[in-house]
Amino acid sequence: MQEKAYKLLALQEKISNREAKDLIDRGCVFSQGKKIILARTLMSDKARFNIIKTKNPQIIFEDEKIIAINKPYAYVSEDLQRQFNAKLLNRLDKETSGVILLSKNEDFRELCIEEFKKHKVYKSYIAVLNGVLAEEIEVNEPIFTIKTKAGALSKISKEGLSASSLITPIMVQGKKTLAKIVIKTGRTHQIRVHTNFIKHGVIGDEKYAKIPNDRMYLHSYELKIFDYNFRANLDSDFEKFGFEIKNLDF
Repeated sequence: MQEKAYKLLALQEKISNREAKDLIDRGCVFSQGKKIILARTLMSDKARFNIIKTKNPQIIFEDEKIIAINKPYAYVSEDLQRQFNAKLLNRLDKETSGVILLSKNEDFRELCIEEFKKHKVYKSYIAVLNGVLAEEIEVNEPIFTIKTKAGALSKISKEGLSASSLITPIMVQGKKTLAKIVIKTGRTHQIRVHTNFIKHGVIGDEKYAKIPNDRMYLHSYELKIFDYNFRANLDSDFEKFGFEIKNLDF
C-alpha cells in the first residue's frame, strides 16, 4: 500500500501531520539516502525516514537598533521576526545559512533599506562548488525572476536586472571547491544562478545545479552596513568534504 509521505512520517515519529509536513518542507527528511522533496509524495507504507535535526538561531550581536543572527540551514527567515520581535532587514533562502539582520527601530530600518537599495551593503558568502575552480572569476550576467506556484525562479536574461558576483576559490578538495563569493547586487537566487552559469553549481542546490546532498552548502558569511560588521562562522557540516575551516580567515 502507498500513502502520502507526511502522513507516514507523522506515524513514524508520533507527531502531527502539520509537524511532519513542516519537516519535509524544510528539507530535513530523508528516505534511503534521498531527500523527500514533496510532502504529498506517495510512498510505500513500509518506508522509513531519517530526520536531520535543525539547529537553533544564534545571536551574533544585539544593541538598541539591530539584531544580527546566524540563521541555521532549513530555518525560514520570516520565523525570526516572530521569535525575536523585530523586522527583517534582509532575507536568506530557507536552504542558506548565515548572517541575517533584524531591526528593532523603524527609523533605523528605513535607513538600512536605502543602503540595500543603493547596493552599499557589503555581502560575502562561502559555498562548496562542484568541480575545480582554478582562478577568481567575476560574473556579470543580468538575472530575470518570475514567481511560480513552486516559488521564485530566476534565470540569466537580457530582460533581467544587472547582477554581479565575484567568485574566489579558497581551497580545493577532490573535485569540489570551497569559494568566497562577494555579491554587489542582491538578486533572487543570484549566487545559485551565477555559479551554475559557470558550470560550478553549489553542492546541494537541487533547483538550479541539480546536485542533491544532505543540505545546500551556501552560507552568508559577512555583512557590513554603516559602521556594523557582522560575521557568522561556518557550520561544521562544511568539513565533511575535507575542508579545514576552523583557522581560515575568509
